[in-house]
Amino acid sequence: MSAAESITKFDQSRAQEYATQSRIALAGYDACHELAACLLSAHLGAGEARILVGGAGGTGQEIISAAQLQPAWQFVAVDPAQTMLDTAMERIARAGLGERVTPFAGTLDALPASAAFDAATLIGVLHHLPQQQAKKDILRAVADRLAPGAPFILACNRCAYESQPLFLAAWAQRWRLAGASEAEVEAKLGKIRQGAVPPASEAEVESLLQGAGFDQPLRFFSSLFWSAWIVFKRQEQ
Repeated sequence: MSAAESITKFDQSRAQEYATQSRIALAGYDACHELAACLLSAHLGAGEARILVGGAGGTGQEIISAAQLQPAWQFVAVDPAQTMLDTAMERIARAGLGERVTPFAGTLDALPASAAFDAATLIGVLHHLPQQQAKKDILRAVADRLAPGAPFILACNRCAYESQPLFLAAWAQRWRLAGASEAEVEAKLGKIRQGAVPPASEAEVESLLQGAGFDQPLRFFSSLFWSAWIVFKRQEQ
C-alpha cells in the first residue's frame, strides 16, 4: 500500500463507521484520548495554548477531550482525507467547540511552520504509513512545528500483528463480543493482516521519536497492539 492509498482508503463509508469501529478495535479508546488530554493539561496548565492535531479526521476525540478540559486552548486539525476531516469537524461542532478549531485539509508538511505550536498529538496515524521514511517524515514535520520543550502525544500500533498471535486472537474475540458474525471477524482479520506495516516494537517507535528530535519518551497507555507516549521537543542547543 502506498502513502496515497493509505489516505484514499478513508472514504465516506469508512469515515462514517470510524467512530464505532475504532472503539471496538481499540479497547480503551476513550481512556487513551482522555489521558492524553490530561497529560497535556498537567504540563501546559491553564491559559492560552495552540495545539496541533495531526490525523484529526474521524472522531476528533482528542480535540473534544482536550477542549472540554481547557477552555482557553485553540486547535488546528490536520488531515489529508477530506471526508474524515469533515466527519470530525461535524462531531466537534455538535460538541459546541467548532469556533476553537481550524481545519486544514492536507498533510502536516504542507502546514505552514511560521508559528510554533505549544503541543501536538498524532493518534492512530503512524501505523497507517507504509514506508519507514514516511514515518520519519511525519514525525519530523510535527517536530518542526513545535516550540522547544513542547509536549507531543504519539499513539499507534507498535508491533507486527502476526508476531503476537494471542493478541490477534483476542482482538478477534473483541469483535465477536461486539456482535460481529464469523464472516465479519474473518474479514476484519484479513484487513488488519493486509494493512500498512506498524513499527516493529516500542523500542523502534522510541528510536523514531529520538531521530525526529524528541526526548524523554514516557509510555502512559497500552492495549494489545497499541501504545501511547508523551515526549518533548528537544531543546535547541
